[in-house]
Amino acid sequence: MSTYKKEFGTGVQNAAGTLSGVIEGQLWYDSTAASFKYQYPNVTSTGTWQTANNLNTPRLQMGDAGTQTAALMFGGTPSTGLTESYDGISWTEVADLNTGRQSLKGAGTQTSALGFTGSPPGGSTATESWNGTSWTSVSSLNSARLTGGGAGEDNTSALTFAGFTSPPFVRKALTESWNGTSWTEVNDMNTARYGLAGFGTATAALASTGDNTPGNLTTATELWNGTSWTEVNDLNLARSYPGGSGVTTAGLVYGGSDIPGATFYGNTEVWNGTSFSEDGDMNTARSQFGSAGTGSASALAAGGGDSTGTEEFTEAGQPVGAWSTGGSLNTARYALGGAGTQTTALAFGGNTGGGRVGVTESYDGSSWTEVNDLNTARDYLNGDGTQTSAIAAGGETPGGRQTATETWNGTSWTTSPATLNSARYSLGVISADNTAALAFGGDGPPPTTAFTELYNGTTWTEVNDLNTSRSYMGACGDSTAGLSVAGYTGIDTAVTESWNGTSWTEVGDVNTARYGLAAEGTQTLSLAFAGTPFSVLTEEWNGVSWSETNDLSTGRQIIGGAGTQSAALAFGGFTPGATAATEEWNNPSNTVKTITTS
Repeated sequence: MSTYKKEFGTGVQNAAGTLSGVIEGQLWYDSTAASFKYQYPNVTSTGTWQTANNLNTPRLQMGDAGTQTAALMFGGTPSTGLTESYDGISWTEVADLNTGRQSLKGAGTQTSALGFTGSPPGGSTATESWNGTSWTSVSSLNSARLTGGGAGEDNTSALTFAGFTSPPFVRKALTESWNGTSWTEVNDMNTARYGLAGFGTATAALASTGDNTPGNLTTATELWNGTSWTEVNDLNLARSYPGGSGVTTAGLVYGGSDIPGATFYGNTEVWNGTSFSEDGDMNTARSQFGSAGTGSASALAAGGGDSTGTEEFTEAGQPVGAWSTGGSLNTARYALGGAGTQTTALAFGGNTGGGRVGVTESYDGSSWTEVNDLNTARDYLNGDGTQTSAIAAGGETPGGRQTATETWNGTSWTTSPATLNSARYSLGVISADNTAALAFGGDGPPPTTAFTELYNGTTWTEVNDLNTSRSYMGACGDSTAGLSVAGYTGIDTAVTESWNGTSWTEVGDVNTARYGLAAEGTQTLSLAFAGTPFSVLTEEWNGVSWSETNDLSTGRQIIGGAGTQSAALAFGGFTPGATAATEEWNNPSNTVKTITTS
């Protein structure tokens, strides 16, 4: 008979709580709880879409080719030859098509693609081959058409199918195969249609949905085996002009619209080689966009009828972060400053609800210890740096807004002779240590300010202002590259701005406008959490856009924070009332399950 030790090479270990060094699926006995437990990773339960950088020129009805991280979009309305290349981060304009057109199709890769069919006037036979640098006109199709389907590996092997011609308006079932030199008519589809999704290769392709009769959409799906089309299981949602990408054993259909295009869809369906199942929706419903991808694990959507943006799809099962309880502060408070990492943090100043304090505490990854106080007790200050080299600036005392700056050397605070040029509280401060910092925004006067000041270890100097005056923002990064996240302008704002060492640029907004939040990490990888009204919300920044992730356990605002996007610390805040609660964020993260007899 098999035993646990025989299967896993060790007996069931005993631990008072969580077993140190536990691995996925390992069983242990928690002597404190008197129960058997095991641990497994937290992962996404559905596929997710995340916003990426926009095309340089918004358009729809493009041809497309490539993958999520190496894509090509070409042509589009209004009958342009414009071609753009995507590297997984940004779009770059490259050489134009020879014949500008819209409603065309594409196949292949970013360096070896084929563009074919299109309009105007009512269908085209034009075919062009892309070699990674430029387009070359090659042999034409046998039958003109537009808004059909396309599939293929590169510029030597492709398939086009369906579409329509006009006038007179005729839906097509025609299929043609490209061998690198010429097009050959092969067996027709079973259902004539246009505005469909298609993907695969010249010998194994899939076609699904589309407009098959006047005013009607079909869910019919067909597979091409290199010789003929066979009807297979239907798509769940009939639609017009969706995106499609993948191969016949693993693909995706996403987006689209109804007839006459009044309602846009974000629905995503995964094809497993046999049937479709619904997955996570797109962030922006759209149709008539460009799409790219080689399977069901990842995809790209760009442009379209109700969007100029780009989105990237990632399949379910990706690691996801989660919050867990850490050691509580000794002094509950809100409107405090924070610095350091998740395991070596510093909390300073704030308000207990009974008054402003200068209390400073040091965190070692499990508990807080009181150390030397700030010289000036204050709340609504901000600061940054490390547990051994930090800075605190601004804030409020009974005397009003403050310009005071203090530096921390790992043991005590020193009041700096350098003071902010503009007194303020609820400002943002970012720094790597106590020798260089950036202070921005805050409560003015006037009520909110855009003033930005740079600290060089000796003096504060005014530099270029924020684009949007605000206070109570999240702040992360350092004096050369950082973010100002959300805040208060008179109302809650979602605006995010990026600092490049010289000036601020508006970038992607957080999903939920709020103030009194914390932000931790860098200019390109950060985490924003908490905020008004007593929020548990957590969002991750990838350098382009924010995506919502797992919530805090305790909703709060005017919070302290430290750490990075993958390992952050949340402490203190207003719940309402001052809280001492500390939470630790980890990505990837794990869930511990208790084995029960029920």
